[in-house]
Amino acid sequence: MSRLRTGTAAPALPATDAADAPLPPVPAGGLTHLQFRRFAGCPICNLHLRGFAVRHPELRAAGVRELVAFHSPAAELRPYADGLPFPLLADPERRLYRAYGVERGARALLDPRAWPSMARGVARSVPLVLRGRERPPSSRPVGGRLGLPADFLLAPDGLVLAAHYGTHAADHWTVDRVLALAAEHRPATAPATPAAPTAPVAPASPTAPAAPAASTADRE
Repeated sequence: MSRLRTGTAAPALPATDAADAPLPPVPAGGLTHLQFRRFAGCPICNLHLRGFAVRHPELRAAGVRELVAFHSPAAELRPYADGLPFPLLADPERRLYRAYGVERGARALLDPRAWPSMARGVARSVPLVLRGRERPPSSRPVGGRLGLPADFLLAPDGLVLAAHYGTHAADHWTVDRVLALAAEHRPATAPATPAAPTAPVAPASPTAPAAPAASTADRE
């Protein structure tokens, strides 16, 4: 499976999200952060996305449209969309995943670097599930449990500005990383702000000619 490189055209995105609502437009001169998650109810994904939800106003202020894809059916994904201020994309056939070169493998869960996030995600989800405030994930999720995350920053014209393919289930961009990349790439895509006109410089006032120095004879 080939990976996308920066500067190449990104594959087309779907027109609607998991709730059949049209995707929001890209802010004027803004960018799109497309992240690929795993399955609906994935504890690592839930924990990660709650962080993005809390800081979504910062992303919007930076001109970033947030989109999140899962390899789960829309019916399984919708219950997890509550409280998320950005669209979720359902891709159970993994067509978008293949188009973007997003892979899966045992290292998603076997890499020890994923374990701390896994533990925090489970610790967050279990109490919510027990209180009926969150649905438990499917015992056999569509697409399996070995999906790897990926992140892409896309220009308004669809070019890939930056890409990251995760090496384990918790290897993904943070909000701070997305904001930093947006700040780095936005000047090249956003319309330039015209500079304020410079006030004309007043001409220097004429200098009076210096009086001639008195001679020695004059002083005697």
